[in-house]
Amino acid sequence: MSVQQDQPVAKKPRKLPLKERYSLLTRDLDWEPSYVDKADLYPYTSYEGIKIHDWDGWEDPFRLTVDAYYKYQAEKDKRLYAVLDSFAQSQGHLSLSDASYLNSIKLFIQGVTPLEYAAHRHFAYLARYLEGPAPRFAALCQSVDELRHCQTQIHTISNYNKYYGGFHSWSKMHDRVWYLSVPKSLFDDAMTAGPFEFLISISFSFEYLLTNLLFVPFMSGASFNGDMPTMSFGFSAQSDESRHMTLGLEAIKFLLEQDEDNVPIIQDWIDKWFWRAYRMSALVAGMMDYMLPKPVMSWREAFELYFEEQMLGGLFPDLEYYGIKPPRHVRDAIAEKGKLSHEVYRILHNFSFAASFTTQTPDEKHLAWLSEQYPDTFDQYYRPTWEKHARIEAGGGRVFFQGLPQLCQVCQIPMAFTEPGDPARISFRRSTFRDETFHTCSDGCQWIFEREPEKFVQAWLPVHQIYQGNCGGPSVPEVLEWYGIQEGDNGEYQGSLDHQHWLKWHSDHPTDQTGA
Repeated sequence: MSVQQDQPVAKKPRKLPLKERYSLLTRDLDWEPSYVDKADLYPYTSYEGIKIHDWDGWEDPFRLTVDAYYKYQAEKDKRLYAVLDSFAQSQGHLSLSDASYLNSIKLFIQGVTPLEYAAHRHFAYLARYLEGPAPRFAALCQSVDELRHCQTQIHTISNYNKYYGGFHSWSKMHDRVWYLSVPKSLFDDAMTAGPFEFLISISFSFEYLLTNLLFVPFMSGASFNGDMPTMSFGFSAQSDESRHMTLGLEAIKFLLEQDEDNVPIIQDWIDKWFWRAYRMSALVAGMMDYMLPKPVMSWREAFELYFEEQMLGGLFPDLEYYGIKPPRHVRDAIAEKGKLSHEVYRILHNFSFAASFTTQTPDEKHLAWLSEQYPDTFDQYYRPTWEKHARIEAGGGRVFFQGLPQLCQVCQIPMAFTEPGDPARISFRRSTFRDETFHTCSDGCQWIFEREPEKFVQAWLPVHQIYQGNCGGPSVPEVLEWYGIQEGDNGEYQGSLDHQHWLKWHSDHPTDQTGA
């Protein structure tokens, strides 16, 4: 008679706490090189002068692991693509506030989406060349994030390419068109810097200080104007941006805590990259105030809320503990909040014949809103200009600037900004390097140029390239062909192909005259 023995019960594997799993999947995957010198393996982390004594001092507040990351992102993608499918199947493009709204989205895909891909490439580079395993893993996650943002933006906005002009060659345009040299030059500058300067330029100065000015009010404007897909990808990306901003803050605190000698270097980078990112955001200011048929928040309101209150009122007092002061030219930025968007949109309005979007003079309702939002500046300095344009257009004319503007050597925006405290006088700065004169648009851009003149004398300035014959030919049609701009992409919105199609589509549906 056999005796049945109790079988030993297999122990259930212990579920590791998140902090321990994060450590195992990041720091514990690192190794000490045995046959390659560390200086050869990580050659880029020493020449900027930054001193790192303990790479394990990097703390990721999210403690994100690969499996959790992909599961989380997959859920967000399911929700996003459900919105995209629904919008496409229901002809949602007809429910926008107006076809003119899409000019802001054209600027977005031409100017912002390629930056997401550039960020993906360079964070992948950091994921290879940062010496510490924790920041390498953080850079890897951000690299994948940026690629996802690029892809979701392309998938979202490409739906409009079926019906409207200006969406067809955005990648080509990003490398060639004059106004797109503004965002492109910023990332070219950042990607040709060292790894720590790149972290400060993008993860801190761009992501932490200024990204809310793009993703929050602009995406709210998309929703207000009936663009559910753009709102959906914007807020899907914004949850990632929140993590990026936190990592940006962690990066700067990590570097500041490693060595006191890092403080002046980082302060210098903050001074530079705040102004560079702020100048690029001028395009966003013009989009928010002038390109939304139903504006939801002015640039001034967004700047006061997301920068002045949150950054100057909260962040920099905390960083003062480390010896960090607010950016060098921040007072100049604050002084411009009542005029920046108006000066930028005048540039876009004057030169949209050579752009891949259309512009129009604000109507009376829009002028009244601008007067309300900018009571100290708009009626005195900018309303007379728009009323003059309206009178010319009522007589059958349209003002386009016939010529090529002078560009700032640093930000590459046409020299149309005005002096601090004097909106009637153009701001103009001169610097000399190797017996040659260079021009910049502000004290901030002049300071940046004179800090690194060897770098900025190499700037690819579109106007110079046109004059040198490097942009397809000497005439406007030849340049536009080289840009990839097609008939219907550019010029005046009223009477454009987009406008004509919009009116026809809605006249065919008399119950939907408002586009609502």
